[in-house]
Amino acid sequence: MAKNSTKTMFVCASCGYDSSKWYGQCPSCKEWNTMEEIRVQAAEKNATGRAADLTALPIDQIQIDNEHRYQTGMKELDRVLGGGIVQGSLILLGGDPGIGKSTLLLQICEYLGKQLKVLYVSGEESAQQIKLRANRLNVYTENLFIMPEKDMLAISQYISSMKPDIVMIDSIQTMVADTASSSAGSVTQIRECTNILMSCAKRNNIPIFIVGHVNKDGDLAGPKILEHMVDAVLYFEGDKQLAYRILRAAKNRFGSTNEIGVFEMGNAGLKEVENPSLMLISGRPKGASGTCIACIMEGTRPIFAEVQGLAAPTNFGNPRRMATGFDYNRMNMLIAVLEMKAGYYLGNMDTYVNVVGGLKLDEPAADLSVAMALVSSLKDVVVPDDVIAFGEIGLAGEVRSVVCCEQRVSEAARLGFSRCIIPKNNLKNISPKLKKQIEIVAVDSIREAFEALIN
Repeated sequence: MAKNSTKTMFVCASCGYDSSKWYGQCPSCKEWNTMEEIRVQAAEKNATGRAADLTALPIDQIQIDNEHRYQTGMKELDRVLGGGIVQGSLILLGGDPGIGKSTLLLQICEYLGKQLKVLYVSGEESAQQIKLRANRLNVYTENLFIMPEKDMLAISQYISSMKPDIVMIDSIQTMVADTASSSAGSVTQIRECTNILMSCAKRNNIPIFIVGHVNKDGDLAGPKILEHMVDAVLYFEGDKQLAYRILRAAKNRFGSTNEIGVFEMGNAGLKEVENPSLMLISGRPKGASGTCIACIMEGTRPIFAEVQGLAAPTNFGNPRRMATGFDYNRMNMLIAVLEMKAGYYLGNMDTYVNVVGGLKLDEPAADLSVAMALVSSLKDVVVPDDVIAFGEIGLAGEVRSVVCCEQRVSEAARLGFSRCIIPKNNLKNISPKLKKQIEIVAVDSIREAFEALIN
């Protein structure tokens, strides 16, 4: 007979590293005071008898049914999920408090409830509170069932008996399981509750959404191992003070992690933004220096954004540097290249870079747009409204090629831009038909790119 025993383990709340002894500093992620004590049940098992029953099949003999995905009614969410909700999947939706996680899940219930039975479990709100929010979001479907409960074992048993088509858990930090002797929101409880949900989803072939809060560092609250346990991890990004939200996949076993969804928060909930480029470049000042349009690729979608640069004489010994939506260290590198390789001196200037709309430009293709915005402000020369520029800048001042150049140029032509400044090495990949639709200026260096505006 197997003998059950309890043993003590220490798990890092930051990265999920586990050890049999406590460390002041995690050996894996080097964070301090993140090791938390947990108690796990250990059982001595004799695997000899079970090994005789195990079989391994050649992959070409494994039969699968046709993949079926549930559509959510929001194309932006379906895009990020890879085409819809896969049956039996466990999906983690994270984001700052108040960013719109619960709002998004409750909104898609109206569409899903037309054909599917949806169970919404909340450990934070009462049924009456959820009903008030559903009325505000115009969610009236009869197939939506609300259950305010925190006991994860009871919830799992109810799911197995009710057999809903989709389950939503809001949120995992409020759930508790009797098998773990710790308070709600601890490392032990989060991992134990997620394990129960994972078994329930796979056993009953029911997709389950889990809402997860983030900590002050922007990571999901709880161990990093939580992200490894689920099938997909979605993050809501954006400033709560702004109307626009970006949904991004950090992990997706059933689709690409390069796609994003853009939403706008209003009084009636989240609304899809099907053309985010027009939204991000709308309201651009006319005839003002220090602005340039950038283009980055988010999966298969080109996204346009307005980059603003400001260079002003400093009143201090050390000039200030500030970047919003762009990497601070990369901005300093671009300033150094502009000074040493292009002759644009910014050493005694306060320098600011801002990406309008809350978008984060983390692709090297935005280098040329940032550099041109700074030079435009320094020289007080306006970058025309119908000009777009993209390209990676090297330390020698050269403009290097970027991927998906033709897609970026094609999108620029569709949005009404008349001139596009691109790296010279990408010119050979542009089709003759596209060259007739928009003027293309191929450049080798930063100085050549800015001189192309003057001529």
